[in-house]
Amino acid sequence: MPKLRLPALLFAIPALLGACAAPASAQSILRDAETEALLRDMAAPLVKASGLRPGDVDIVLVNDSSVNAFVAGGQAVYVNSGLIDEADTAAEVQGVVAHELGHVTGGHAVLNMGGKGATNISLLSLLLGAAAAAAGGGEAAMGVIMAGQQAAMGKYLAYNRSQEASADAAGAQYLSKAGISGRGSIAFFEKLQNMEFRYGYRPKDGDEFYSSHPLTGDRIATLKDTYEKDAAWEKPDDAAIQKRFLRAKAKLFGFLAEPYQVLRKYPMTDNSVPARYARAYAFHRESKFAEARAETEALIATDPNDPYFLELDGQILLEAGKPAEALPMLRKANAISGNTPLIATLFGHALMATEDPANYKEAQEVLKTAAARDRENPFTWYQLGMIYAANGDMPRAYLASAEQQVLSGRMEEALRSAQAAETGLAQGSPDWIRAQDIEMQARAELERDKKRR
Repeated sequence: MPKLRLPALLFAIPALLGACAAPASAQSILRDAETEALLRDMAAPLVKASGLRPGDVDIVLVNDSSVNAFVAGGQAVYVNSGLIDEADTAAEVQGVVAHELGHVTGGHAVLNMGGKGATNISLLSLLLGAAAAAAGGGEAAMGVIMAGQQAAMGKYLAYNRSQEASADAAGAQYLSKAGISGRGSIAFFEKLQNMEFRYGYRPKDGDEFYSSHPLTGDRIATLKDTYEKDAAWEKPDDAAIQKRFLRAKAKLFGFLAEPYQVLRKYPMTDNSVPARYARAYAFHRESKFAEARAETEALIATDPNDPYFLELDGQILLEAGKPAEALPMLRKANAISGNTPLIATLFGHALMATEDPANYKEAQEVLKTAAARDRENPFTWYQLGMIYAANGDMPRAYLASAEQQVLSGRMEEALRSAQAAETGLAQGSPDWIRAQDIEMQARAELERDKKRR
């Protein structure tokens, strides 16, 4: 885990949280309040157009440099960080999300019986070699291609041609209903085609992958014909969404790229908000406190009430060992954001880090609110357990630990913590019932693990 944690890109968690753990367990989820809000807003009109309920669909950001996205069982779309980095516009990402929602509404992750061996489903049907090349260069691409008869090819063969075409058609329909131009979708497919040309992979006659997936060129032609006839084709992109997208993209790049790459892409002569955002993270990762603060203070000067600028400034102060100085920034960020769970967790953490008992009551209330609104953040439960222990409420400290341990996949510890919580909680109370639920969940998972051995 890198030294810097984004304020709400706050914690790179080594497994998908809760019920979403299976699809990308070898990767990590990036949590960031600003980016999550942006992705929700970008997806909302598409989710509505698809007939799904907005609250039932999650757009999850995965820490993976490959240009890809996927769906798995349930109603979640997983978007790789590499895809965000490759996209130039929010509309391109919306085209991807629309396609993936086509897979969700089509039930492809559930109904495709031939894909049981795959742990996820490529949402875009990205060119096999191009996707691998984006992750690790030409040699990596060749390695995946050579391994095609095994796991890598198996994943891409999980969806057949008809399912991909169905998802394309559904995605186009959702974009149309949402009044979003298909230009972004076409632009992104053309990027994929350019990656194919760049890395030199060409399909051969009878190639198994290409026999079951529509070729990129064919898909572009089909989709372009569909989109150009749509009333939204000439509609301009949403300027406000695009502005937010450029901020989030820069933030992500500043957090994940090497600092020298960040400064090359966003040189000191660039005083735009995205550039300052990216550099603030790069400087903080290099422990350049003064330079990082200079960037955040410049950001705050452009908008003193932007909760994400305040959040970042508070995080830098907190991680520099100045939690008391961070409190005003984080308290204001938390209030302006309406107690957004990830910001609230950071604020609660700062209150605890002061080691001042006078702050513990506020910390407990802030963290309880955060946990109630987002039960799938292990760090929230960890901090809540600490505050309960500091206040001498050990049964609830054990219960909070059990919540954290379940989310982190540590079932033996979760079982012990849940049992310890039960002994001190009032029988029949909501907390006692929750401890029992965790105990049963942990026992069931441990039993499944035994059967797998």
